[in-house]
Amino acid sequence: MSIITLTSDWGTSDYYLAAVKGTLFSQLPDVNIVDISHHIQAFDVEGAAFTIRNCYQSFPRGTAHIIGLNSEESVESPHLIVQVAGQYFIGADNGIFSMMFEPEQIEAIIEIDIPQDSDFFTFSSRDRFVKVAVQIIKGTPLESLGEAVENCNRRILFQPTTTANSITGMVVYVDSYENLITNISEKLFREMKRGRSFEIYSSGYRLRKIHSGYMDVGTADLVAIFGSHGMLEIAINQGKASSLCGIGRNASVSITFID
Repeated sequence: MSIITLTSDWGTSDYYLAAVKGTLFSQLPDVNIVDISHHIQAFDVEGAAFTIRNCYQSFPRGTAHIIGLNSEESVESPHLIVQVAGQYFIGADNGIFSMMFEPEQIEAIIEIDIPQDSDFFTFSSRDRFVKVAVQIIKGTPLESLGEAVENCNRRILFQPTTTANSITGMVVYVDSYENLITNISEKLFREMKRGRSFEIYSSGYRLRKIHSGYMDVGTADLVAIFGSHGMLEIAINQGKASSLCGIGRNASVSITFID
């Protein structure tokens, strides 16, 4: 079964998505196209990286992923194929690959060296990435599609800071339910907690317990959980935490441990 996924900031009101899908079906009529998301905020490379990073493990080896975000090629952002876990990620090297994968996860990096199927260079997802994905699905060796390179462009994500009694992180993603997902991992929290009580603080809101699920608190109550992504999440049960609490991406979130 051949699978190609699409992730972009195109939305669904323009022709871009249909053009890419039509081109794929024209070349691979039996391909399975999976839409990861087309509602990434415009040019939001960090949001796209978060989205793909949290779902690609669910796909089988051999899957090709087209990343249609900031996709114009330049000297600083060449087009790459990045192989991880037997899957292939195709996009511009604008830092997104370094935000999705640790260096030790990457099995191969190929700088694409095949022509676009157009004299225009503003729609690389249709005119080049589709061509590459089709070749990968057909079994073309990666070395026939370009030149191996050592590294991707590095774009450093903010990491939580710690003291003996605290963790300071930030909101890195707000999902469609307006849940606030932070960069504080359960692993880091457990390492720091060491049996101590704690307080979570952000923008005037305080929580002193982490629950297992949203429904562990009453309707419209604020709750902290560790989500399926393994990160601390602040939400409102059946409510919208971001707009109701006035907390958005990049807002500071701290945990203070009490001896």
